[in-house]
Amino acid sequence: MRTFLSEKHGLASATKPLDAALQHKKARLPRKPLRNLALALMSGLCASASVQAWAEGDSHAWVTTEDRQFALTPVPLSTHASDHAQATIVIEAKARHQRIVGFGAAFTDSSVWLMRHRMSDSQRAALLQELFGREGNGVGFDFARLVIGASDFSREHYSYDDMPRGSTDPQLQHFAIDPAKDDVAPVVREALAINPNLRLMATPWSAPAWMKDNDNLIKGKLLPEHYPAFARYLLAYVDARAAQGIPIAALTVQNEPDFEPKDYPGMRFNAPERARFIGEHLGPLVEARRPSLKLFDWDHNWDKAHEPMAVLADPKASRYIDAVAWHCYGGDVSAQSQVHDAHPDKDTYMTECSSGDWEPVRTGGLPHEARLVIQSTRNWARGVLLWNLALDQDNGPHAGGCDTCLGIVTVDSRNGTVTRTHDYYALAHASRFVRRDAWRIDSTPTSDGIDNVAFENADDGTRVLMVSNANRAARTINVRDGQQVFSYALPARSVATFVWGGSAK
Repeated sequence: MRTFLSEKHGLASATKPLDAALQHKKARLPRKPLRNLALALMSGLCASASVQAWAEGDSHAWVTTEDRQFALTPVPLSTHASDHAQATIVIEAKARHQRIVGFGAAFTDSSVWLMRHRMSDSQRAALLQELFGREGNGVGFDFARLVIGASDFSREHYSYDDMPRGSTDPQLQHFAIDPAKDDVAPVVREALAINPNLRLMATPWSAPAWMKDNDNLIKGKLLPEHYPAFARYLLAYVDARAAQGIPIAALTVQNEPDFEPKDYPGMRFNAPERARFIGEHLGPLVEARRPSLKLFDWDHNWDKAHEPMAVLADPKASRYIDAVAWHCYGGDVSAQSQVHDAHPDKDTYMTECSSGDWEPVRTGGLPHEARLVIQSTRNWARGVLLWNLALDQDNGPHAGGCDTCLGIVTVDSRNGTVTRTHDYYALAHASRFVRRDAWRIDSTPTSDGIDNVAFENADDGTRVLMVSNANRAARTINVRDGQQVFSYALPARSVATFVWGGSAK
């Protein structure tokens, strides 16, 4: 199998507003420690009276509450176990699982258009530095998604080889990434200048209309006679982005292949069809032309695990597939482990989820989004991507599709100001602290509204624990790592990240 990183992820060895404190080797008090400590004490966040001031070598904690009284705010810990804890989380660092590629979201057309045309240059630069940088207030996104052609979050529908109705272009003589439509490249290059190690995957929402049985970007199916042309189309996209200085590390062959949108680009592409396309066309072409490019199957919901299982059961297709990509809009996250257990040589990624005004997301709020990050990684995800990096105050712009989706940030199209959403904080509680190549390590499963996942950073050995509390009351946890112990009272409806050990000792 070809791994997404240069190093094997080690499954065989598995036993089943911000400051410079982001740099764990330089963790220190914020500029106003007494104010933060007093605020924490007044809010009842300390697990016991024996709270100690931070110093080099202590454990550190950051908290976000749903009401934003705390927003990635540093808080003190008790260095003793609590006798009244509702959960005890034991860390087993020797039990290593998958290695982490990163966390992030999608450079949709809508997101980059807002950044380019509704923000000043300085506003955009500051936002990209925050999202993709690790200095200052950066949250360190290491992973992002691009759209091949239009999605619902585009201002118009198009492909990169549009032809008059009834005409075809099997040799792709008219293929072009039209600069008039493409605000993506300048913004992505800005992000890459901030984080040169940013990993990018790309996904089509539809083949060009002339390749489909209805000659339309909306609905329809890919005609088998155009499988070779569609494979070349996807590689032409990768080549074109590379020429723009944008390296694509991975492809999926179709966004949500078991869904046929009524008002934006899409197409059904079932398991037998995908297996044939990958095994006989795209896979061999990638192997011959771009062997380092990774192929992910599925890119759809948890509720139909049989779909990727069927593709992976095809020996021709399976040999070219590196991973299975998942979305969160149906089924249960345990499907990721189901497929992983059947095919442990294939990686797992969460590649799309969005908060918005629907259930259970609306009432789930911040803990719901944090739980997605936690449970996706507990179920083998090497990377977690949410949906739009940015949307405006009206949840757009978009051409069809979801009109209640929220972005990672909301950009006010009238003045370019930025508001951070639940998705932002859910991702930041992982991305700011868990670095590329970190191992997921064992931590005791928790229940009753408490979720957790643990990591060990490969570069300095620091350990990271992310915990969410969905309850409407505080819940105290004890955390044990060998002989080391600390406790903390998680506020109601909150997420916390704890960092200790390694070079901080």
